Amino acid sequence: MIRALSRPYASRWGAPVVDRVETTIFLYTYFVDCMRCSYCHDSCCQYGVDVDADNVARLEANAVELEQYTGVPKDRWFTGEWTNDGEFPGGRHTRTRVEDGACVFRNRTGRGCTIHSFALARGVDYHELKPMVSVLFPVTFDGGLLHPSNEIEDRSLQCYGDGPSLYRGVRSEIAWYFGDGLVGELDALAAAGATGRPGQPEAMAGVRRDKRPAAK
Repeated sequence: MIRALSRPYASRWGAPVVDRVETTIFLYTYFVDCMRCSYCHDSCCQYGVDVDADNVARLEANAVELEQYTGVPKDRWFTGEWTNDGEFPGGRHTRTRVEDGACVFRNRTGRGCTIHSFALARGVDYHELKPMVSVLFPVTFDGGLLHPSNEIEDRSLQCYGDGPSLYRGVRSEIAWYFGDGLVGELDALAAAGATGRPGQPEAMAGVRRDKRPAAK
């Protein structure tokens, strides 16, 4: 079921703006502690991820250190193809490359996302460098709607059904991007039992673009 929010909530970068929520984010569950997962082998890293223009600029500003840290030269980071999209900061996005079946930023000798670990190693807030779509996974946004990512909807996420709700898993991330006001409203909806059920007509409304994530 889709519920309208009391007002639009813009991210700290001005985009995206959300004004509705698909309440199945309070119902569906997954294994939140990604780095303790022993069975998926970072399968959610296989697609690459959409990266907004401003995020690309921040990554490129750290290019020398990031190249040294990841072992991946800058000219292999992104596909080079751009899509105009007002829902992304900077008004457009590109995508990380996929090499050997996974995002180029997947840690080939360990686990997880090397952008994330690079930020932690440098004492930088990972939100400044890691793509927003990846941080919010397995929740995403389309046309003002906050809703489950594709891998939840099609049940292809290997850790689906094992753990707390999608919302609980990324509540702090939603707060970082959109503020405490949105989280307060979502908390109230969750507490009121506004969970919805898959298959209801309302849940089928809205646009679903493929914002697939890289590693968490």
